[in-house]
Amino acid sequence: MVNIIWMLLIGIGICYGIFTNNLDTVNTTIIDSTKVSLDMLFKIFPVVALWMGLMKIAEKSKLLEKMSTKLSPFLTKLFPEIPKGHESLSLIASNIIANIFGLGSAATPFGLKAMSSLQKLNKNKNSASRSMITFLVINTSGLTIIPTTIISLRLMHGSSNPTRIVLACLISTISSTIGGIIVDRILARRYKD
Repeated sequence: MVNIIWMLLIGIGICYGIFTNNLDTVNTTIIDSTKVSLDMLFKIFPVVALWMGLMKIAEKSKLLEKMSTKLSPFLTKLFPEIPKGHESLSLIASNIIANIFGLGSAATPFGLKAMSSLQKLNKNKNSASRSMITFLVINTSGLTIIPTTIISLRLMHGSSNPTRIVLACLISTISSTIGGIIVDRILARRYKD
């Protein structure tokens, strides 16, 4: 669906350029945006690669597992339907930890594995379980303490203080996560079935 929307927007923009006799502007914009995208990729890639490498080291050295056990008491309260010691709890914790460090790319595989593991526990395979919904709410709320991608983008565009937004990001991410969990719990009580 998103692909269709993007194709429509691009098509409308090109048609508008043709009808307003600005085809040269459309061509220049396409070429310039390609250059900007490539520059952005080259500047953000090293930061993402560094953090993903650190996450891989943390995973191999069992540091991620130790951090997951520290989160376990909190997660068992948040996901009471999941049996203690089940693999999905450690996968959820790994996903949350990766998101906390602003590594959405590294968090995605953990999130997919966690959802797959939660589906195995799901009694009704045709709809999402209570735990799946809660996990999706937490994941979607964007829980991030170190917004590495935003800092990289600010650095790339010449910000004099690229880390200035950390406090604002921290406040917004904590607010959205707490708000999401509260709404999730309210709706869970209302619709127990």
